[in-house]
Amino acid sequence: MNTCLAPCPVVFDLDGTLIDSAPDIHAAVNAVLRLNKTAPLTLDQVRSFIGGGVDLLWRRVIAATSLPLEAHRDLVASFMTRYHQATALTRLYPHVPEALGQLADRGYPLGICTNKPMGPTRAILDHFGISGLFSIVIGGDSLPQRKPDPAPLHAAFAALGAHPQQPRGLYVGDSEFDAECAENANVPFLLYTRGYRKGAIEQMRFAQHFDDYATLPLLVEENCPVA
Repeated sequence: MNTCLAPCPVVFDLDGTLIDSAPDIHAAVNAVLRLNKTAPLTLDQVRSFIGGGVDLLWRRVIAATSLPLEAHRDLVASFMTRYHQATALTRLYPHVPEALGQLADRGYPLGICTNKPMGPTRAILDHFGISGLFSIVIGGDSLPQRKPDPAPLHAAFAALGAHPQQPRGLYVGDSEFDAECAENANVPFLLYTRGYRKGAIEQMRFAQHFDDYATLPLLVEENCPVA
């Protein structure tokens, strides 16, 4: 077993990884569609659009509806007025608070690296009372680059004390975006399998996968790179 000699940073994606936010995003999308006299989308459709940030979400919504592409900016603006405080339907995945608490108690520096904009990210972390567990939060609008570009993940690890270009740490996520970002950043990836990935598990690269956060602390211990 590859046990850490000293705790290394652990950075998490947010949507589909720590939280199931698809119902809130779905509700906000359909509210905008109703304003634009467009038929609503299903929860499964909207869930399949999540992962690349708000701009990509709405490009996919536009492609699935009769809305014109030139309306993209206005649609995003209308969506964001609802999205900033969209917390009522979002849920933490089972055992997330306990797993985060165990990791924090064991001294692992924790961070967030998500394509979700910073405003909604902060709102949801505050809503669940877990903001204090994360020493760094990188949102989709924190840098010019977004995942799968490695820059946001490198920034998160650097803020947690790791080498800015060759970090020794772990990234935990649920999607192809996350797997590609971890590979680009050259860090081991732990895949949460009950999130929003698009394809089969076998098509993704990861160090290990899991479907229950009760198992995560041990996986972190086993996969944390040794200096």
